[in-house]
Amino acid sequence: MKKIAILDFDGTIADTRPVILNTFHRTLDAMHLPQHTDDEIAATIGLPLVEAFPVLEPMDERLAAECTATYRRIFHDVNAQIGVPMFPNVDETLRLLHSRGMILTIATSRSHQSAADFISSFALDDIVTFIIGFEDVSHAKPHPEPVSKTLGHFGLTADDAVVVGDTHFDILMGRNAGCTTIGVTYGNGSRQSLVEAGADGIVDDFADIACLPISNYSK
Repeated sequence: MKKIAILDFDGTIADTRPVILNTFHRTLDAMHLPQHTDDEIAATIGLPLVEAFPVLEPMDERLAAECTATYRRIFHDVNAQIGVPMFPNVDETLRLLHSRGMILTIATSRSHQSAADFISSFALDDIVTFIIGFEDVSHAKPHPEPVSKTLGHFGLTADDAVVVGDTHFDILMGRNAGCTTIGVTYGNGSRQSLVEAGADGIVDDFADIACLPISNYSK
């Protein structure tokens, strides 16, 4: 068994896709920018917001920052209206892994406080002991910094870790850090994108992670 799991949040732990898409559409309207399809928007999930908006529309840093601030204001209202559930079997599986002695952490492109608030609302803050948000690093996914900073905090190495996520950004982050990686297919990325990114394992159900021979993976 690996000593630490570094988990993505959006699309891996929680089904934030409806809230994110709704918020993006409302933000584009509020900023008088062209609309984009759900698939186009979903392809940016995993990037920090300030990097996601320029993928959709050419813009300078100032406009990207304005879009990001507008998104965050709108997000709170949309989240209150729609809500964000955990995916099936996440709670039980995380508690099982924790009971086996695995350290559970989050590495997300969401803000640190937002991720912490969600983890608390899901009553996972007793087992998820460390969070890296977008503002906690200088280089976001797929750069390895979120992973390396997490490992440094616990005094662990890449061989001790498994990185779990739903998009190629997560898998590439883990691979760039030299870690074992597991992709989940129920989130925002496709199975093909996870395969192409080089995931060591792919699961359709979060519960399957507890059944994988994680300790047998070698990098």
